[in-house]
Amino acid sequence: MKKPLFITSTFVIGAALLLSLKCASSNNSKTAPDYTPSAAQKGSITRLLTEKQFNDLFPMRDKFYTYTAFTQAVNELGQVSVKITRRAVSVYQFIRTDKATGKSSTVRQDEDWNEDWAKKKPDSSYVIDYGNFCNEKDLQTNKRELAAFFANIAHETRHGENGQYNDGLMFIHENNTSLPYVTENDAYPAVPGKKYYGRGPLQLSYNGNYGYASDCIFGDKKILLENPEKVENDAVTAFKTAIYFWMTPQTAKPSAHDVMIGKWQPTAADKAANRLPGFGMTINIINGEVECNKGENIFSMNDRIGFYQHFLKAFGITDDNCACSCGKMRPFN
Repeated sequence: MKKPLFITSTFVIGAALLLSLKCASSNNSKTAPDYTPSAAQKGSITRLLTEKQFNDLFPMRDKFYTYTAFTQAVNELGQVSVKITRRAVSVYQFIRTDKATGKSSTVRQDEDWNEDWAKKKPDSSYVIDYGNFCNEKDLQTNKRELAAFFANIAHETRHGENGQYNDGLMFIHENNTSLPYVTENDAYPAVPGKKYYGRGPLQLSYNGNYGYASDCIFGDKKILLENPEKVENDAVTAFKTAIYFWMTPQTAKPSAHDVMIGKWQPTAADKAANRLPGFGMTINIINGEVECNKGENIFSMNDRIGFYQHFLKAFGITDDNCACSCGKMRPFN
């Protein structure tokens, strides 16, 4: 089973996360930045998906994965936005907003943040509004995004029913739990004795990724760094990690959310690499090094596409202009 990395903008992908960051956390409350309340209050996930539909889409799922847990995860994480600002190459500040109260706190600020050399570099920032998950566009687009999300989590957690697309959400964690998935990381150091193997619908892996997810989801890196098993013991948290990954841009990659709603547009470099808007880009984001730019006869890629088409049909919609394959897309470095 493939285990996607939840990578920060400062991590280089490979066998390990290669860059170590220096990080200091604080908890300073202030008015929420760059937040428009109406942006995340347009509707509920229940408008797109009933409990019966969820159960019918995942008839062989583990009892751990429930409709109630999924909708609770969407609604609770929907009350969070995170403003991520980068200075220089790899100096970061995260400001996490509780939209219910309108208050925000700095949950990460790297210790070089106020160094003169860092300040001389122009800042770049973006806001991730988790309330926009399957909730930012028109009803058809939102359903298409949900179908794409379900297709990827179904493939990541499937077991045994090739071509029937009824076997998603069966695995809670990866089969081999002997590997610790620990790398050196000053920002998100591993806790001795803890293992960070793949867990949840999108198989959250590595201490750096658990810490980053924990900062965004909970506003405290320690929650998942100290208790990574929470992702396999608490279904709401498990679904939150999958939504977090779906909505959060990576190093040079857009978020899968921005791809599926048509917000992401390829640069000249992307076009040269055959990266196009569509479902195929979500595969490239999640597992491009393994599944993309290898032609059209890759089982895992085609399995994701099959799940996507299956869920589209179940929702009574189509994706007529879908660039569904990543067979000719170059993966990101």
